[in-house]
Amino acid sequence: MLGDTVEERAGAAIRGAETRDRIVAAATDCIRRWGIRRVSMNDVAQQAGVSRRTVYLHFADREALVLEVLTRISELTVAAVEPLVRSRPTLAEQVAEAAVHVHALGPAELQLGLGYRPGESEDATLLLAHSDRAMSAWQGFWRPLVDEARDRGEVRAGLDADRAAEWIMRVIISLVTVPARTFDPDDPDQVRAFVAEFIIRGFAP
Repeated sequence: MLGDTVEERAGAAIRGAETRDRIVAAATDCIRRWGIRRVSMNDVAQQAGVSRRTVYLHFADREALVLEVLTRISELTVAAVEPLVRSRPTLAEQVAEAAVHVHALGPAELQLGLGYRPGESEDATLLLAHSDRAMSAWQGFWRPLVDEARDRGEVRAGLDADRAAEWIMRVIISLVTVPARTFDPDDPDQVRAFVAEFIIRGFAP
């Protein structure tokens, strides 16, 4: 409000952020229970202990709310897999390790159970692929790893790190959305071997 003090406006902003976080947490629980196709704004409002109108004040529609949940899970996944990826000595192995976790839709503690519902893991991946925020986080994750691989001489000196990072993300997305024919996508060792076999050929010095 125009006549509100700075403190009142700050307090309102904090309360608004807390309500938004509560709604996202409730939506996360509801998606784990019913999946992204069946979750409703009414379900989320009831779980969060707020009105349906309050949910719509923070999120324009159900897709926007689902995307916020998926984006937050994606950001947590980036943070969770970074030490696992960095433990691998080469870029090929790093990409393969990331592919294992992305195919599983993140570390176990972050998974939403979408893999048990036909088509939902693909839906989630495609939604995230259209999220600038999620894709920027993943591109920022891969850029320094490509730079480090270039410093080690694993990839050619003139390789564009941004374009390479985008290519890596597109390959990983395809592992979730395109059915596998020559390997078992549910076997982590086979996923690692498949990715490592081909990933560097286009990047080679």
